[in-house]
Amino acid sequence: MGNRLSKITTRTGDAGTTGLGDGSRVPKISARIAAIGDVDECNSVIGVLLTCEIAPQVREMLIDIQHSLFDLGGELSIPGYAAITPAHIARLEEATQAINKDLPPLKDFILPGGTVATAHCHVARTVARRAERSVLALAQTETVNEPVRIYLNRLSDLLFVMARGISRDAGAPDVLWEKTRGK
Repeated sequence: MGNRLSKITTRTGDAGTTGLGDGSRVPKISARIAAIGDVDECNSVIGVLLTCEIAPQVREMLIDIQHSLFDLGGELSIPGYAAITPAHIARLEEATQAINKDLPPLKDFILPGGTVATAHCHVARTVARRAERSVLALAQTETVNEPVRIYLNRLSDLLFVMARGISRDAGAPDVLWEKTRGK
């Protein structure tokens, strides 16, 4: 792998195509590359969140998620390859339930914000939703393993409750949507 990554500027993409993990080439504007890019962006936004002060157990969860997202991107880059399993989904569901059980019940919609870390977590949530939509678009024309689609859906759920937990840990209240405000 070291030799493969030692030359970054290859010029092989100058004609508007890029190589997949199986050696095939596809247009950079293909649904597969859009999905891979959105997953990569989600991973990057989580990386920004990790620069913030957050609880150690949340940090460890996010690092595990980054590794899973990298594997998920690898799965998307090699048609027919499977890396994400139901066990990945179960871990997200367990983490969501563990964080959510200690949060007060929601009675209103929440706006992104509160603390810098909370806001970054909300951005990661919205990018995960976009990645999910991109994967669903890809699945309209190509085979995508079901765990990939489910994983991204569960990830956005986890990031939502995680944002609330980060705010709680920082002593900041949820930023609630006010129905009549702005009218």
